[in-house]
Amino acid sequence: MTKARTRWPRQRDAEDSLPPEGGTSHVATVQPTELETCLRACAAHSGKLVAGLDRRRTALAEALRNLLATHAGMEQTSSGASPIPLLRRTARGGSGSALVLGDKLLDPLLAVGNKALDCGYEDELKLAILITDTVLTQRKRSRAGWRLRARTLEAMGAETAAVEAYEQYLDLTDEDGFGVAAKTAGLRVGAERQNELLRKLEHGCPEAAAFVGRSVTDSWAEGLALHGRGDWNQARPRLIGALLTQNRAGAPVPEIQEALAQYLGLVMEVSGAAGSGGSRRDNAGTGDLALLTDLIALYAEQRRSRMRGPIGDPTFGGVEWTTLGEFRNRIAGKSICLIANSQRVGTGSMGAEIDAYDLVVRFNSYKIDPSATGKRTDIHATIHKHGFNWDQKVHTRLVFGGVSGDWKYSLRNRLVPGAQQYLGDESLRWPLRDIGKVGADVWPAIPTSGFNMLWLLDYLDVSTQLDLIGFDFYESGAYRLPAAMKMPITSVHEYTSEKAWVMERAQSVTDMRIRLR
Repeated sequence: MTKARTRWPRQRDAEDSLPPEGGTSHVATVQPTELETCLRACAAHSGKLVAGLDRRRTALAEALRNLLATHAGMEQTSSGASPIPLLRRTARGGSGSALVLGDKLLDPLLAVGNKALDCGYEDELKLAILITDTVLTQRKRSRAGWRLRARTLEAMGAETAAVEAYEQYLDLTDEDGFGVAAKTAGLRVGAERQNELLRKLEHGCPEAAAFVGRSVTDSWAEGLALHGRGDWNQARPRLIGALLTQNRAGAPVPEIQEALAQYLGLVMEVSGAAGSGGSRRDNAGTGDLALLTDLIALYAEQRRSRMRGPIGDPTFGGVEWTTLGEFRNRIAGKSICLIANSQRVGTGSMGAEIDAYDLVVRFNSYKIDPSATGKRTDIHATIHKHGFNWDQKVHTRLVFGGVSGDWKYSLRNRLVPGAQQYLGDESLRWPLRDIGKVGADVWPAIPTSGFNMLWLLDYLDVSTQLDLIGFDFYESGAYRLPAAMKMPITSVHEYTSEKAWVMERAQSVTDMRIRLR
């Protein structure tokens, strides 16, 4: 018996902890939740996590410890002589009291939710939903809260609710740096193709109606047993009936996809399709091979759409790849300035000086204020994990990423047709590690986009002038697009090490400018 025959669709009972997305599940709408309840749940979950090899749960445990320590410190502060408590208690309806979610606790709480989502296990997904219930109870317009909720619902397979949460996020932001609009469109298209596939199965097998509404597990087991005995004509309606029951009960999308994949594998085997291992039969109770091809195409399209969203222009506006050598030739003999996303730049007045350089380099979620930052961007250097400013037209876009597969996936999903003439190829993907061969034993920190770009320009050493504008390594705070301002300055970026590297090579230093050439 093959693996496909041993993994049966799950029968969803009323007591299941991750309920179907089609009904009035508790995950579909925000459930009012007090902060005390959430903190107790976080403390209880922290106690369940023990040392192990799962790095995702290790990261969650660290985030939980940080949250609980932050809360404990704030409680001590609020009970002392502080004039402005960070965590306040406020009366509700004249009796009792409840904690108010202050700014200092919000980020650690959301960090726990994100780490719980990264784990992907059922208990952690439930914790992430509880956290979003808590955040959105008190902060109904929290962009981060709605995005975390949508991503968690999507991971749970509750797509209808996920789309609603994504739409709430889009209503609250002007910059879609995380590609949420494309993601939402892809989920909708995927659901349409999945329903079309199931309609074709239902239309092609009227006998399946007799098994709709029965136990999914029983129908699937009977179908597999009949198929194993060679009676496909009796197996087929039971298997299709189980699939239709799953769909109508609102089973999570991953479960439906897995069952569809198993069913189509069985159909390919019975039909003798190429690669299935069965003998070719044009009609074995499955319909002709053209129909099978249509079903497989629909399955592939719904999977692809959910993964990446629709792509209007597969050639991305005729963008040209640029190699390391070609990039070197384009910047040779040019004066270059790199503009920090810092408050020092945002509150300055160097716009005209910045635009006077031959090439202006900006990073990630940069913000433009012509008098302060200048208005030109020739090279956009960005990490692959978000899409801020990818729609802004530039001459060259360099996208950095440490894992080749993730980098390629992001390019496919985030690149905007016509927004760049040249795009860095894989030779420019991770400069410090791949070009410089600088390993974690020498440079343990994950290099920032700014440092990767600076290191690359210093390594190539072909610029007549290489200046850093406003690089105070975030001592003055961040100056970014509004939607990116809540993004933390990640602790893995060791800015002190990067600053030391820069200062060792600096030829002159002023309040606003560090000159390396």
